[in-house]
Amino acid sequence: MEDAVTLLLVEDEPLLQNIMVAGLEDAGFRVVTAADGATASKSFHANADEIAALITDVRLGAGLDGWEVARRARQMRPELPVVYMTGDSAADWAAKGVPKSVLLQKPFAIQQAVIAVATLLNEASSTITHNS
Repeated sequence: MEDAVTLLLVEDEPLLQNIMVAGLEDAGFRVVTAADGATASKSFHANADEIAALITDVRLGAGLDGWEVARRARQMRPELPVVYMTGDSAADWAAKGVPKSVLLQKPFAIQQAVIAVATLLNEASSTITHNS
């Protein structure tokens, strides 16, 4: 998987993180993981040139939440594809989510995450944008 596209996955639930990693790797992605917002932010800053997209849970326990992780990542890379995951209501997405992001409501099939990431990556690599 040397030429694989690298994703940063931020999920604080170990079982869900493992399931997501397995599914994303099966789809051909390389996955870097973090279990909390602070680690995710540090990992992104250290590897910003290599990470092609961010997939983050919204609730990450104490510290930075997924909304803030994405905002900080977008400060470095304004066009970074972002996929949020939440078991809560999606009502906060419009106010707290970064533009041109996708929100997946838990539970979801891993294929939905793969499609969301692939779609955002394809949009980022072209000049086509349809959401703001």
